[in-house]
Amino acid sequence: MNANVLIRAIGEDERDAWDPLWAAYLSFYQSTLAQEISDLAWSRFHDPDEPLFALGGYVDGRLLGIAHYLFHRSTWAHHRYCYLEDLFVAEGARSKGLGRALIDEVYRKAEAAGANRVYWLTQSSNAQARALYDKVADNLGFIQYRKVL
Repeated sequence: MNANVLIRAIGEDERDAWDPLWAAYLSFYQSTLAQEISDLAWSRFHDPDEPLFALGGYVDGRLLGIAHYLFHRSTWAHHRYCYLEDLFVAEGARSKGLGRALIDEVYRKAEAAGANRVYWLTQSSNAQARALYDKVADNLGFIQYRKVL
């Protein structure tokens, strides 16, 4: 990116900047959530007892990208894994390196926390994001199955 880029934790006082990106992310995936779920996620990002974190991608001081990630144990390893649950860059800021900068920072956070793997999901039709993902990680070909209870 040619602009002044900063990747850092999203502050508790930045809810008004986070909300439109979160809403756009949900809209991109044609999803809706009850407001109480978004409120709960926001509170978890800022609760030191929760393993859920929010990074912001700022361009010239403006929040234009978000990455939410968490750590969990695995039955396959001694180390924890890091799940990159949500990644979104505002439409006008895409293809400029902000998504990659957010992923790279998640990698750094995971390594610092002793995790030995970072992974995420995306829709097979998300071609623009997959063009980046194919450069920064391996596609292992898994298919997600889900049953909502």
